[in-house]
Amino acid sequence: MENLLSIITFMPLVAALILAVFLRGDDPAAQANAKWLALIATSATFVVSLFVLFGFNPADTGFQFIEEREWLMGLKYKMGVDGISVLFVMLTTFLMPITIAACWNVETRVKEYMIAFLVLETLMLGVFMALDLVLFYLFFEAGLIPMFLIIGIWGGKDRIYAAFKFFLYTFLGSVLMLVAMVAMFVDAGTTDIPTLLNHTFASETFPVLGFQVVGGMQTLLFLAFFASFAVKMPMWPVHTWLPDAHVQAPTAGSVVLAAILLKMGGYGFLRFSLPMFPVASDIWAPFVLWISAIAIVYTSLVALAQHDMKKLIAYSSVAHMGYVTAGIFAVNQQGIDGAIFQMLSHGFISGALFLCVGVIYDRMHTREIDAYGGLVNRMPAYALIFMLFTMANVGLPGTSGFIGEFLTLVGIFQANTWVAAVATSGVILSAAYALWLYRRVVMGDLIKESLKSITDMNTRERAIFAPLVVMTILLGVYPSLVTDIIGPSVTALITDYHAALPVDQVAAVAAH
Repeated sequence: MENLLSIITFMPLVAALILAVFLRGDDPAAQANAKWLALIATSATFVVSLFVLFGFNPADTGFQFIEEREWLMGLKYKMGVDGISVLFVMLTTFLMPITIAACWNVETRVKEYMIAFLVLETLMLGVFMALDLVLFYLFFEAGLIPMFLIIGIWGGKDRIYAAFKFFLYTFLGSVLMLVAMVAMFVDAGTTDIPTLLNHTFASETFPVLGFQVVGGMQTLLFLAFFASFAVKMPMWPVHTWLPDAHVQAPTAGSVVLAAILLKMGGYGFLRFSLPMFPVASDIWAPFVLWISAIAIVYTSLVALAQHDMKKLIAYSSVAHMGYVTAGIFAVNQQGIDGAIFQMLSHGFISGALFLCVGVIYDRMHTREIDAYGGLVNRMPAYALIFMLFTMANVGLPGTSGFIGEFLTLVGIFQANTWVAAVATSGVILSAAYALWLYRRVVMGDLIKESLKSITDMNTRERAIFAPLVVMTILLGVYPSLVTDIIGPSVTALITDYHAALPVDQVAAVAAH
């Protein structure tokens, strides 16, 4: 099918325009129409994206389904997917109908709420498909706007503070990336990403303000991109915007933020940092490995001290992203396979955990852990679902969480044994905070009077969790569904990475 990627990308945007232009009024019927149109549009987008998945050839490590046309002042509109990006496209289209279904209880400015999520889906899909620097940057940065509005309008009592903190952190990091993109265009004469992947940026050491920049231009470009992607992940110590954003965001906003938006940082490292700046990536890899290990331990300990369920899960997300960055910069097959698998798995698991919080928040209007206890007595179905995703978050064998953590730790161990030892302690800590949360909320006697009339999940809520349960277990017992698709592209990335390193660096890697 011609222009398939553009159809997938802009189908939600067309639905948003229909909502904005044709839907009038704020009565219950209009609100219901807005929700149904958004659900149908996101579901149709997922169905169409399946044609990309089934038509994708994993053995071809290049870009597929390429669309290219003149766009603006010599710039090109160019889209395509490879083995690294195609599953992120599928993750996005899979989760958005679930997210819309989770919005069904929203009653304030429903039309605008649905428009924000539809526009956000288009922008997120564009990030994973763009094959031009300028196009990528536009999608990458424009995604801040709808999420800023979702947090700032439909969030909690401190939503304005959280929204601006989210916006400023992520925007300031990306300004450096824009400067680096201009420098890349000047050096290579193009903004075409496939061409830039084959371009060699200078790596000779040169002085800047009296300092010797080891790795030359590559180091400067790497650091500029790193500033943007590290904030987006987010990596420690630039992670502080995330807990505030999660706590204040509505449930659906938290799901999208944790499940999809955070993955843009990891995708950026794989698309730009490793293949375009291999010398600089090799120089900075030990630093990234150690701050990732610190992030895993530090944020897991911070999670243990939380009293707000959302904040605990938010810090858990930072810890799990630590495994991702460490796996990526281990630069071996298991490490990168594991990092991609972990990102996809975390999308299902963290999204489900935030939905679990949303289920009881809708009933009790509090996220304080101390306000709950003994829910298993009144909500057995909820207790079962919450237990499954708690175990998956810990990394229980048989769930997708285990595969991602195991592969990344194997890859990290090959790169740096000490980093692997520190990172492995995060598995124990994750069990501590996750099981502590589950015990306090679900187990025990139902003592609190306010909880004695609480109702179990309804049919809509169970339907929302069903696909997430299926994917978490399916990928846990049959991980080759993912690894068979990403494997050849990851192998090609690693091969090209090592081929681009100076001989002495390659020898050092081989000796290690």
